[in-house]
Amino acid sequence: MFLENTVNHTEQFGWIEVICGSMFSGKTEELIRRLKRAQFAKQRVEIFKPSVDTRYDDEEVVSHNENRIRSTPVPASSNIRLLANDVDVIGIDEAQFFDDEIVAVCNDLANRGIRVIVAGLDMDFKGKPFGPMPALMATAEYVTKVHAVCTRTGNLAHYSYRKAQSDDLVLLGETQEYEPLSRAAYYKAMKEHEIHNKKESNNEQ
Repeated sequence: MFLENTVNHTEQFGWIEVICGSMFSGKTEELIRRLKRAQFAKQRVEIFKPSVDTRYDDEEVVSHNENRIRSTPVPASSNIRLLANDVDVIGIDEAQFFDDEIVAVCNDLANRGIRVIVAGLDMDFKGKPFGPMPALMATAEYVTKVHAVCTRTGNLAHYSYRKAQSDDLVLLGETQEYEPLSRAAYYKAMKEHEIHNKKESNNEQ
């Protein structure tokens, strides 16, 4: 169980926390909660997100429950290193969309005494590890995996099933594009999708 650290009494080094899970699992909600607690404790907080994420607001991190916090959109992870000055806590949302340098950036920040809180999808819609998230989870001191509820079975959902017809790895969307599914429901849906595609291909021939 993760017991949240809020202050760094004895060490000059910080640490990395990763919050991961599927779509609609509450990752951003938990990130905002931790950051607001840090702000309440009068700590200096900066929040960053990839500039590609403009779903709710260009300059805010917003959860699906409309909880929000001011953020700075950046095109690349290297910008975070340049902008992270005079802070105690840094939050990073949608980390899966950043380049691989985000791992080194987070480690550098932690080595400077900063508490780094990262949130992101651990798997893409194909069920594969997503971008730099596996490396971030491996190097983090604390990893919290949150879960959505499967829309088809009511069990815990681990997978983000894409309903939209697109093979693009980066497709920002909401409930009309994605559906959180359990393992059984996900692989059943993928099988049905495969059968449907084969039928469509045969009809075109």
